[in-house]
Amino acid sequence: MMRAAVLSGLGGWLPPRVVTNDDLPAELDTSDHWIRSRTGIACRHFAKPGSATSDLAVEAGARALASSGEPHADAVVVATTTPDRICPATAPEVATRLGLAGAAAFDLNAVCTGFMYGLACAAGMVATGVADRVLLIGAETYSSILDPLDRGTAPIFGDGAGAVVLRAGDPGEPGAIGHVDLGSDGSGAELIRADGGGSRQRLSEGPEREGEQYLRMDGREVFKHAVMRMTASGRTVLERAGRSAADVDRLVAHQANIRIVHQLADELRIGRDRVVTNIDRVGNTAAASIPLALLHGVADGAVRPGQQTLLTAFGAGLTWGSTLLTWPDLVLCD
Repeated sequence: MMRAAVLSGLGGWLPPRVVTNDDLPAELDTSDHWIRSRTGIACRHFAKPGSATSDLAVEAGARALASSGEPHADAVVVATTTPDRICPATAPEVATRLGLAGAAAFDLNAVCTGFMYGLACAAGMVATGVADRVLLIGAETYSSILDPLDRGTAPIFGDGAGAVVLRAGDPGEPGAIGHVDLGSDGSGAELIRADGGGSRQRLSEGPEREGEQYLRMDGREVFKHAVMRMTASGRTVLERAGRSAADVDRLVAHQANIRIVHQLADELRIGRDRVVTNIDRVGNTAAASIPLALLHGVADGAVRPGQQTLLTAFGAGLTWGSTLLTWPDLVLCD
């Protein structure tokens, strides 16, 4: 009998420190109204000094495991752009701190599409019998790579972690991961990047350029690519699943910008009343974005068991990915 990966647990964690738009540096020459009207963001969370991505990942992972009803996992995948170190990977430490020493553990970097790529990897591990239970965590501390005076990035990104547990089950079960569409286009690598610390920067001739440690983004081009790529990917998944936009009860897209999410919904012909968003509360949390949106959607009652739920993301690379699943009945744990 075919095995499928079934979503059986969901958890998340946001650092306690809340940074409102009014708390941002005055040198940004912006305002609460400007940020809200262009991005939909009212506040974001920043990790405290001395903390790291692994700390957020452990908190989210523990809650996802508790939600699943079992403290065990055979593998831990951490999707992140902001690992604790270049070497070693963050996932083995996270696994050990969660009491999962000995489990397979690795990091994955597809930036804001990291959770979708991780979902495909985790589902493949379950489907092929490599693991019976996989803990997938999207965790980010983007505050560590933000230029506080860059108006194009500083108001947008926040820190946070979201996690899911996938267990072995049947393809027809609610929560089963079915068709997944993934893609990339490296010709757009310069549109979103953080050069500092990489081999290209370290092996380049000449002095280090000022600000290379920070994230840089071409917002206008990213906007266009995000809508185009997520629209095409979402349509591909719907077609493979034999579904149409009319069948989608909830659209949970990467929380990059509320205008991107709304235009995406319009392009897919999914009513905006079926869109789940939490960007106003957390900003863009990259790989943590989709699981945190799902967590808040379930907690708020916007995402309910039995709903056809379309997940789609876009990120640097360029990368994108989508899947469709019937939302399962989950128990959230504090």
